[in-house]
Amino acid sequence: MWDESVALNSTTARPAARGCGRNPSVERQRGLSLVSLIFVGVIVIVLLTIGMKVVPALAEYLAIERAVQKVAGEGQTVRDIRNAFDRYATIDDIKSISGKDLDITKDSERIIVSYSYSYSVPVLDNVRIVIDFSGSNRDHPGRAAQP
Repeated sequence: MWDESVALNSTTARPAARGCGRNPSVERQRGLSLVSLIFVGVIVIVLLTIGMKVVPALAEYLAIERAVQKVAGEGQTVRDIRNAFDRYATIDDIKSISGKDLDITKDSERIIVSYSYSYSVPVLDNVRIVIDFSGSNRDHPGRAAQP
């Protein structure tokens, strides 16, 4: 005679697997395969390489921004402001723009110095990243920009 309680217990019972109560052949494996790992590694290396090539452009932009903030309060004439910027450009090794590229205007009693330029970063032989930078002392008024 067939005992129903034995049949129910035999279908619900699981074999113990190394003390955790799970069957290792049923679980899915987790993680990256070797091909996926290499693919992710190549993407990370490309992004880091591009990032390292863009850092000098950002450093030069910050140097230009500091120089514009300083020269806005130094001179009273256009010529004085351009000469002061050229001095800062020599010290900070700014090569993207010079004093003649600055747009200098007067807004009521305040001198506004603005600039705009493009920086090209070569990535491969015929692939470039072009970054457009612009700013003025009106955007970030500092102590030198106050009348």
